[in-house]
Amino acid sequence: MLRCSCLNIFLLATLLISFPVGSDAQEDRKRFGLELEVGPVWQTSNDVRIPGDTGTEFSFKDLTGAGPYASGRLMFDWDKWERHGLRFVYIPLQISGTGTLDRPTSFNGSTFAPGVDTEGTYKFNTYRLTYKYSFLKRERWHLRIGGTLLIRDAEIELSQPGVSTSDKNVGVAPLVFFSGEYAFAKRWTGILDFDGLAGGPGRALDLALKVRYDLTDRWGLGVGYRTLEGGVDTDDTYNIAWLNYLFLSVSYRF
Repeated sequence: MLRCSCLNIFLLATLLISFPVGSDAQEDRKRFGLELEVGPVWQTSNDVRIPGDTGTEFSFKDLTGAGPYASGRLMFDWDKWERHGLRFVYIPLQISGTGTLDRPTSFNGSTFAPGVDTEGTYKFNTYRLTYKYSFLKRERWHLRIGGTLLIRDAEIELSQPGVSTSDKNVGVAPLVFFSGEYAFAKRWTGILDFDGLAGGPGRALDLALKVRYDLTDRWGLGVGYRTLEGGVDTDDTYNIAWLNYLFLSVSYRF
């Protein structure tokens, strides 16, 4: 369940923050950053057809509802060098619900009847490793570019009385990374984060806008909006989704 995933994120964040920092890390103060995002997510659209060439297309949003659903994201930054850094991101997502299909639906080799209670589960967990290069750093501005390697662990499952099947999909995708920070007032910073790439059999566009308030030189609180759009279109799998998030964040720099 997604509640368990969010709890795991919180426990991992607590463990990393409480882990003792060695003397070398203390000398490189605030070269590490940990941020936890939590909040609701809505499905604006989520269209599925499996197999992509012969399956019946249906709306997962119409089946389970637009939401909101719980979501979370954990980010760990390592800015060991003056201009070069790394970021690891863990993003669990699971949407579950029960509804009815409006027509006979062929999904992953099984046929599901219309008008019958159908349980759907949509899982899309991703792990990202980003290299980032700081190309502009001024008193108020800080801009970075780089590249991201995304690993997805996805699964879509449908279940009716007497019939149940799921399609799993694990893959890797490269993305372009960009981030910008602007300190517009004392302790206040506006932030834009982007990971994305379009072309070929799929695309992914992940854009966040947020505002952070620095409680101390280590702790910060933020609020923001994120939109995530993309998916895959192949003979094996068709799934294009558009998700929208509102989130609160807590960050710790050391």
